[in-house]
Amino acid sequence: MKITIFGTGYVGLVTGACLADVGHDVLCMDVDPVKIEKLTSGVIPIYEPGLESIVTHNVDAGRLKFTTDTEVAVKHADIQFIAVGTPPDEDGSADLQYVTAVARSIGQYMDSYKVVIDKSTVPVGTGDKVKAAVRAELDRRGLELEFDVASNPEFLKEGAAVTDFMKPDRIVVGTDSDRAADMLREVYYPFNRNHDRMIFMDLRSAELTKYAANAMLATKISFMNEMANLSERLGADIEAVRRGIGSDPRIGYHFIYPGCGYGGSCFPKDVTALARTARDCDYNAQLLNAVEGVNQAQKQVLFDKVSHYFQGDVAGKTIAIWGLAFKPNTDDMREASARTLMEALWKAGAKVQAFDPEAMNETQRIYGDEPGLQLCGTKEQALKGADALVICTEWKEFRSPDFGMIAQSLNYPVIFDGRNLYTSEMLERHKLTYYAIGRGQNQFSAVGS
Repeated sequence: MKITIFGTGYVGLVTGACLADVGHDVLCMDVDPVKIEKLTSGVIPIYEPGLESIVTHNVDAGRLKFTTDTEVAVKHADIQFIAVGTPPDEDGSADLQYVTAVARSIGQYMDSYKVVIDKSTVPVGTGDKVKAAVRAELDRRGLELEFDVASNPEFLKEGAAVTDFMKPDRIVVGTDSDRAADMLREVYYPFNRNHDRMIFMDLRSAELTKYAANAMLATKISFMNEMANLSERLGADIEAVRRGIGSDPRIGYHFIYPGCGYGGSCFPKDVTALARTARDCDYNAQLLNAVEGVNQAQKQVLFDKVSHYFQGDVAGKTIAIWGLAFKPNTDDMREASARTLMEALWKAGAKVQAFDPEAMNETQRIYGDEPGLQLCGTKEQALKGADALVICTEWKEFRSPDFGMIAQSLNYPVIFDGRNLYTSEMLERHKLTYYAIGRGQNQFSAVGS
């Protein structure tokens, strides 16, 4: 099938590449000519395992093409995916200007039936706005052309997006049109051969499903961070608690790892946007507000631990940081906990020596010539002359380091682990002090001890 995708960001590019990889004829449109030129020549603007090879292969095969020409994009296919950004507005709501701009463009250039599909994460009711935008352009042109609007939210995890797309848990489609449903069944047929993964529902329910999924996962993380904070104050070990509750099948082990807060492009934005949607319909979403509040507070925990260890005086100290991206297998630093930590350290007069396997260029782009930041080529180099080590991202290469080398390199024998990669017993053998989340050393005395 011929398919058009508006947007070549994370969602649009992964979607386009994976659909082309199963044989569809895909045209991706973007307004940025530099990005399109790079993509056409095989240069990928994001780091995502497996994506570069799929893009290159399908460009070479002629199944994946790129353009800046809106009219060409609209006329390429009957199936039009909207996968442009929906950044948070000043009030926390999702900014839909790019979504509605694409909808207007489709209405401006379409000359036959189209299915317009929201792939971006959009608030409930966006489908109605897209429909109105397309209709307004058709009315302006004096045309009575048929079209349908559907919602097909993405469920892609950064760092595993290609696998998630090719082997989806579910494919959610919101539409009241049998014609649109049949066309989307054909689009996703290659991904359904083992069993039918498609879940059909009404448009608004599909829009809410994406937000509800992310909000639930964020809730689990914030809950475990609350439990970790309690564990520190009560003298419990959150890892033992995690194993204890995870063994209950009603709870399970997924997404119950405590840490130094979630980040990225989805959870913070989507939880805030859903809470804003609730306010707009006169509902006080207390739980959603608390989830984000807990997360913001959790991002301060690592600095508090560092400050406690140095008795409130970190000025002049050099802190090594391993991991800058908000999660492993990505270079995405949006809302990353490492950013909160670094900015707090700089404000307190400390310097940072940092390493990340993939996010160094992004860090350089964000912070430029920040005098308190030195980016290092290896994790070992980041330790040289440092007073302490902080781990912010659980990259595989950080899981089994040379603790003896770490102890010899640091001026103070201490590790602050924001992802609970190690155990106190493991580090004690190397005479290292261990601060973690909900376990190890902490700044609190157990109640009643």
